[in-house]
Amino acid sequence: MALLSRIGVSLDSELLDRFDKFIAEKGYDNRSEAFRDLIRDRLVGSAIVTSTAPVVGTVTLIYDHRTRLLPEKLADLQHEHHEVVISTLHAHLDHDTCLEVVVLRGKSRNVQQLADKLISTKGVRHGRLVISSPDTVSPHHHSHH
Repeated sequence: MALLSRIGVSLDSELLDRFDKFIAEKGYDNRSEAFRDLIRDRLVGSAIVTSTAPVVGTVTLIYDHRTRLLPEKLADLQHEHHEVVISTLHAHLDHDTCLEVVVLRGKSRNVQQLADKLISTKGVRHGRLVISSPDTVSPHHHSHH
């Protein structure tokens, strides 16, 4: 096992309370274990892969479909980058809110750029890219392909 380094972390008490509730729900024995998992997860998620490395990713978007021309803009972007877009799942959450999941595959740079464009489109309330490349899959977690 690697040498352990002890660090101190300052958190406001509200955030710490939320963290403690979260780790209790997830069944962690202690904070350190939970911190290690969160940090590993973030590092895998943002692993620096070369801009030409092949990756797959999903972009999750939550938006209000009544925003003027937003559905068209999102569709246009996907058509312009059809070589990167594998599939799109669209769900109507309520009267106004849509959820879209766009599955992307291509060079890291292209996937990242398209994801950024989709997420930053005016009217998108929340957007997130989750990216994987064959090199970033952590040996501790078995992923099912």
